[in-house]
Amino acid sequence: MLLVIIAGAAFLSTLAGGLLALKLHDKLHLILGFSAGAVIGVAFFDLLPEAIEFGEKFHSPAFILACTALGFLSYLVLDRILLFHRDAAARGPFAASVLCIHSLLDGVAIGLAFQTSHEVGIVVAIAVLTHDFSDGINTMSIVLKNHGRRGQGFRWLLIDALAPVLGVAATYFFTLPGDGFGTALALFAGFFLYIGASDLIPESYHAHPKFLTTAMTLAGAAVLYLAITLVGR
Repeated sequence: MLLVIIAGAAFLSTLAGGLLALKLHDKLHLILGFSAGAVIGVAFFDLLPEAIEFGEKFHSPAFILACTALGFLSYLVLDRILLFHRDAAARGPFAASVLCIHSLLDGVAIGLAFQTSHEVGIVVAIAVLTHDFSDGINTMSIVLKNHGRRGQGFRWLLIDALAPVLGVAATYFFTLPGDGFGTALALFAGFFLYIGASDLIPESYHAHPKFLTTAMTLAGAAVLYLAITLVGR
């Protein structure tokens, strides 16, 4: 039941972010800055420690960190593929599809985290819900920025909003073996680090007031740290 509620919240969070992108053009850098801090915070303060804790029974810390690097670099490759699409009409949908794939992985991350433990699931869900809001913003913005129409933007937004729901549902049909939990968490830590450091931070920081944007990024990381600390007690 809790997973159903979280999946519904992910859908609404993504949808709300996309609708907000149509209205708050001058404030989006602050929202993206906060989201960047949140996803980086969950990678450093929760996913990596949990990955090492669960994975040390089967793998060395060096292997777990290598999996984090693999997640980071794998997402980098997907991101660089996007740069080959120079035509704006093609680049918008391609970028939106990459975001939708990421949203699908977000849903899988929630489901797998709950397979690990209730506490890990709650913390990952908090981070994903925060990031899904910015995913909605990014999906709508990137389609419109590349000369897509509003109708096209809404269609991609709906796909992006449904993606984490499908990801959560998919985890009802498979489970990871015990030695796979740490590896999976490490991979998702790499995904989150790349998205925050290479996508959200530059997007929020570029051509906007620097101090306030940076303060929002720090605030996002601080909020996730407090949430993780409270859940861990």
